[in-house]
Amino acid sequence: CKALIVTQHEDFGIAPLAAMACGKPVVAYAKGGALETVAPGITGEFYYKQDESSLSDLLVNFDPSRYSPNNCKNRAKKFDKPVFEKSIKDYICNILINGEKC
Repeated sequence: CKALIVTQHEDFGIAPLAAMACGKPVVAYAKGGALETVAPGITGEFYYKQDESSLSDLLVNFDPSRYSPNNCKNRAKKFDKPVFEKSIKDYICNILINGEKC
């Protein structure tokens, strides 16, 4: 594929991360989890009205070659399981023992 197109509002949305992990950019509706995972201008772009003309307008000028596969992969790694586990552990430790190391 050249890019993943996400047309729905998802709470998290694993599909954009899977595409980015494969080095592909994402075109996503600007709601929900995509706002947390897609970095506009770096790993993809957003369209803001959930209708045909808004998506079509974006796709007319969308050039997948403008997005580095390495940038896409690196962005996806920020949501990898070990990163998530460390973030949760650090957050809980910070709350329970006021910033001390667990």
